[in-house]
Amino acid sequence: MQILMVASEAVPFVKTGGLADVVSALSKQLKKNGHDVRIVMPRYYRIDRLRLTLLPGALGIPLGFGQVWAGVYEGRLPESDVPVYFLDHEGLYGRDGVYGEFGGSYPDNASRFVALSRGAFQLCKKLGWYPDIMHLHDWPTAPAAVILNTWEKSGYFTKTASVLTIHNLGYQGWFPKDDLTLFQLPWEEFYESGLERHDSLNFLKAGILKSDLITTVSPTYAREIQTGGYGEGLQDVLAQRRGDLYGVLNGCDYDEWNPETDKYIPFNYSDRTLKEKARNKEALQRELGLTADASVPLIGMVSRFAEQKGFGALCGPGSGSLYPICRDMKVQFVILGTGEPWCEEELRRLDAALPNLRAEIRFSNALAHKIEAAADFFLMPSAYEPCGLNQMYSLRYGTLPIVRRTGGLADTVWQYGEADGSGNGFLFDDLTPNALYNVVGWAVSTWYDRPNHIDRMRKTAMARRFGWDQSAAEYEKLYAAAFEKRKRFHNLY
Repeated sequence: MQILMVASEAVPFVKTGGLADVVSALSKQLKKNGHDVRIVMPRYYRIDRLRLTLLPGALGIPLGFGQVWAGVYEGRLPESDVPVYFLDHEGLYGRDGVYGEFGGSYPDNASRFVALSRGAFQLCKKLGWYPDIMHLHDWPTAPAAVILNTWEKSGYFTKTASVLTIHNLGYQGWFPKDDLTLFQLPWEEFYESGLERHDSLNFLKAGILKSDLITTVSPTYAREIQTGGYGEGLQDVLAQRRGDLYGVLNGCDYDEWNPETDKYIPFNYSDRTLKEKARNKEALQRELGLTADASVPLIGMVSRFAEQKGFGALCGPGSGSLYPICRDMKVQFVILGTGEPWCEEELRRLDAALPNLRAEIRFSNALAHKIEAAADFFLMPSAYEPCGLNQMYSLRYGTLPIVRRTGGLADTVWQYGEADGSGNGFLFDDLTPNALYNVVGWAVSTWYDRPNHIDRMRKTAMARRFGWDQSAAEYEKLYAAAFEKRKRFHNLY
């Protein structure tokens, strides 16, 4: 099949979250499987155009009351033959951020991403290459489903089907209704195209209603978002499309996350050489100024500091469980990441007050790898987690996850069986300081009282794989179903 990924980010060019990993990893795997896969995305400042090839001629993109002209650069995903096309427009994308800076959003994001969505079609016309599938990712490219069903519903794209992946329903793309003019559509399309939500534009809602199929990044999350607790106000819209909504678990990049070959860790190891894992633990303890003691369990976290990730229950000022855990239990904590200012401030305060806690308020890919290799447990107390990747990394590294039973965490972590040492992690349900304290206490007591169970769980964890080959096979089936649905819609048999 001919597949166009329309995305706002992709590694290694730019990344703000897991979406970027998915776009690139899935594209590579589909290419290996024999498909003609290509990616289109903006060229932000951080993407060096000197490493890219400028295609001849500018690209005219209809937008608002006229059109904008963009350059098109071509590159490749590293270690693959997947072409990546970058739309280059100084006014729209010539800035440091992707969606905004300093915790805010750019006021012209509607223009920026309608242009990306409309530009994807213009690019195909320029290349003379027309996809069977346009795979859209989250709200920034959801407008392409509207465009496919209005401006491009006949002609070159009659057979093109759309698949929209919801990576995080919490981000929907809300804009004033006057921004409908960006689509160059009549006002009746405010309702007909599904863009209207509470008298505003909602890009993701329109994508959900107008895409041929919708996917999320785990089966459990697909079920959760159809309920009031996780639906973010769109559960009624998703209920309308429940027959076209599928959960496909993300894969894990085991070329990047493999303790046997990891270039960032001092001692490589496998499930047959777990003594080397203990050496990684000692090295990290010394590097971060913790007491080098193999007998004390080390709990790691690599996360964005936000309520969604459970940091309110973990370290909310005056009520979180992190301080009493570190005070009452013989345990060590290492936390890496950045996020909401209140959380960064609280973690700095706890770091200064607790000798067995280190909070690294920064981004470091190398340190993230070291934490996965060194830690005995990995904590992810997420309020919701569409898929999650760190728990997959942790399993591969023999670092037992402690996770809330939600989304992809529930699909990848199996509960510890205290009778026989079965399972590969520890799960809990209520996101409260007390529940967090208790589940961490359960893991720590298992460490001290049943070390043979820890060993068994580690080997169980390290044997489990969540490869992109499995995920890509599921997407191939969905692409075929979407393509057939599109042909029936247009009566093309």
